[in-house]
Amino acid sequence: MSKVPHIIPITDLRQDSATVLKRVRESKQPFFITQRGRAAAVLQSTEAYERGEHERELLRLLARGDKEIAAGEGYDLESVLAEADALLQRE
Repeated sequence: MSKVPHIIPITDLRQDSATVLKRVRESKQPFFITQRGRAAAVLQSTEAYERGEHERELLRLLARGDKEIAAGEGYDLESVLAEADALLQRE
């Protein structure tokens, strides 16, 4: 699923930043800012940035869990589910 990236020359960003920001917010896709014909930066909406950070944090937690499992650490699923059930019954 290859998408054509949004590319904005830095001069366009300088000349009409309000319009560029509006396009970034509406598209929910990153925009690549070029300088002298080369990619220099990526501009994305705050919403997209926060979503990406949340997804990266989940991936870090899953990776840490995989390492714990491989090292024989952590808790087995049955005990976690039993503890969750006990907590839910108290509420």
